[in-house]
Amino acid sequence: MSHDHSLSGTHDHDHEHPTLPDRAEEIGYHQRLGEAVRVLLIEKGVLTADEVRRQIEKMDSRSPAIGARVVARAWSDPAFKARLLADGSAACRELGIDMGATNLVVVENEPAAHNLVVCTLCSCYPRALLGLPPDWYKSRDYRARAVREPRAVLAEFGTVLPAGTAVRVHDSTADMRYLVLPLRPAGTETLDEAALAALVTRDSMIGVAPARAP
Repeated sequence: MSHDHSLSGTHDHDHEHPTLPDRAEEIGYHQRLGEAVRVLLIEKGVLTADEVRRQIEKMDSRSPAIGARVVARAWSDPAFKARLLADGSAACRELGIDMGATNLVVVENEPAAHNLVVCTLCSCYPRALLGLPPDWYKSRDYRARAVREPRAVLAEFGTVLPAGTAVRVHDSTADMRYLVLPLRPAGTETLDEAALAALVTRDSMIGVAPARAP
């Protein structure tokens, strides 16, 4: 689900917004359910504790560097970029990245339009590309305010957009994940893919910040 916010006007604030620090929240129903199912599967012999451990280690090994590699390829290969925007999951498989059953939708930032990703119900996130989500992404503040006042949230991350820039907020679901393709920084025309990937941050692929300058 996507929400368009035109920022041609101004947003009047009569209060200060707190920053979004990383913080843990109480374990929710779905987390408790997942733990119970894991224990039950082990007790019934469907999975072994070692198999569960290996899967956890596999998930923990994922990092934003994987997504950065995808972005760098898109920046340097127009044909790949077109395929990525048309079918994100299929394009990632070209690079050996398995998205499973997840439908990956890649949204491209443009000079006049900025994309922001959120999951308003829980914390759906492209973990195969970015690893574990930061605590602020899962926080109730971010989940609510990213849709209600995206420009204010972006400003708290240091991303102040021109007044005429449109903001598109994309709400992830259980079977759909979003990845932002950030604007390629100026002055990077001679950089190879490895150097380009070093400019791509986790936050730029969520949409709360731009890519690093070279």
